[in-house]
Amino acid sequence: MNNTRTGIKEASRIVVKVGTSSLVYQNGEINLKFIDQLSFTLADLTNRGYEIILVSSGAIGVGLQKLGMSKRPATIPEQQAIAAIGQLELMKLYSQRFQYYNQQSAQVLLTRDIVEFPESRKNVINTFNQLLLMKTVAVVNENDSVAVEELDHLTKFGDNDKLSAIVANLMEADLLIMLSDIEGFFSDNPYTNPNAKLHPHVREITDKHYRMADSSNSRFGTGGMLSKLVAANLVMQNNSRMLLASGKDPTVIFDLLEGKEIGTYFAKDA
Repeated sequence: MNNTRTGIKEASRIVVKVGTSSLVYQNGEINLKFIDQLSFTLADLTNRGYEIILVSSGAIGVGLQKLGMSKRPATIPEQQAIAAIGQLELMKLYSQRFQYYNQQSAQVLLTRDIVEFPESRKNVINTFNQLLLMKTVAVVNENDSVAVEELDHLTKFGDNDKLSAIVANLMEADLLIMLSDIEGFFSDNPYTNPNAKLHPHVREITDKHYRMADSSNSRFGTGGMLSKLVAANLVMQNNSRMLLASGKDPTVIFDLLEGKEIGTYFAKDA
């Protein structure tokens, strides 16, 4: 235990973000164990009285697996079609596992223009609030099949790291928990530098932190450490908190909520 992670034990509304690297193995197959353990964890937290929103990547990764494809295609229409196929499969898996743990779930697909337009923003907030009142875990993803980046109409969030921070701020969440393929924020890439040191608590994100960030080379996902810093900065600007930890075992969320010093805690708290 440690006493520096103030505010975590008081958190009640939590956004959890999981990346494609947690949902899909390097060989392209779906990590069914992770999905089952994540569903169990979030269902149990809901039973304890927490309000949970899940931001989940994985549509394209699951779509590639469904279609037996080993490589992400280059064209936007192909990616959108694969995302549409994968999103359905991903929600089937979540729905099945949540139902097994007697937990109601729902799907919410977003595009950036919906969040930024006042009327639709209000509607999205109302939807989330009602789902939380109904003790339902909302599974959120970007609407990849329609979100395209054009000259005059920006609809993409950029990645689901940023989307999770936007959802956390939108819903005034107490905490964003980001599960990744890395144990936290390091001074250097721990995969290439064995001397890289984990930062257990980041109180302010500076240019130095951004320079430390290393891009992802995953063939499935889009986010890297840089996008996680951007997300953390967005959350901290809203006077909230973010935890970044390894998603190898999603039940780590229980330990994180007990205040155990795992991963990196992004917060202005002393």
